[in-house]
Amino acid sequence: MLSWAVTFLIIAIIAAVLGFGGIAGTAAWIAKLLFVVFVILFIVSLVVGRGKPAV
Repeated sequence: MLSWAVTFLIIAIIAAVLGFGGIAGTAAWIAKLLFVVFVILFIVSLVVGRGKPAV
């Protein structure tokens, strides 16, 4: 999921350089959203993973 966020960030940067403001804004918003979802899932997996030791 982090790779998708980075991909949309790169798309946003390229679109901004080329002057496509609407596309750049949308791609940047998607990148931010995916990054937040990635961080939330990462924290949840850390908390759940500490519950039981691996056998």
